[in-house]
Amino acid sequence: MPDDLTFNLLPPVQGSEHRWLNIDRNGIRVGKVRGKVNGNILVIHSITIFPEFERRKYGRKTIEVFKESFNVIVADRVRPTAVGFWQKMGFFDNGDGSFIFNSEMRCS
Repeated sequence: MPDDLTFNLLPPVQGSEHRWLNIDRNGIRVGKVRGKVNGNILVIHSITIFPEFERRKYGRKTIEVFKESFNVIVADRVRPTAVGFWQKMGFFDNGDGSFIFNSEMRCS
């Protein structure tokens, strides 16, 4: 698992409730996340690992870091091709196109 990732939360854009987070490794941007925070809940609207950096577990590491900071994480409107990723990360189908992780409902 890549431990050398850094995360940079960008300042909010005026008039938007969404925030951007840059994912970097050794000073090189490898991806980005767009989401919304409401207390201890994170709603992820998009997570992108750039194609040249895919399959290096950067997306997995990003979600693990989020799990340390939020009790509930919602992956909003998940693409059919990404369902497996969210399931492997411990998220459950909410039945409306989104997948949810709730730290209080973690299975051992």
